[in-house]
Amino acid sequence: MKPDASLKLLAEVRDLQIVDRDGRNCGVCDDIELDGKPGGPLRIKSLLVGPGAYEGRIPKWLFWLVKRISGSRVTKVPWSAVDKISARIFLNVPGEKVGLRVVENRWVRRFEKVPTS
Repeated sequence: MKPDASLKLLAEVRDLQIVDRDGRNCGVCDDIELDGKPGGPLRIKSLLVGPGAYEGRIPKWLFWLVKRISGSRVTKVPWSAVDKISARIFLNVPGEKVGLRVVENRWVRRFEKVPTS
């Protein structure tokens, strides 16, 4: 693996919209978790989704603020759940199966109870 290959991977995958098998938006890939040992091959283990994944990417004071507003939840989407990557990341499973769409589903349930007339 070339030294810049991991940077290209991050540049091409991180911050892409994630779409589940049913065509629903499920968030954005905030980081990537790799698996491997020194001197051995690196493999993608999972996509990290959620405000907790920002911790290593932003200053501590800013993460403190993000954590107070949005929490520090991180969902690890297994690499095996990724079907293909183009301008978006497409999953081969429903978002709920890998722990995504928690907040979206909560809001949908709340708005279903709002009278329309």
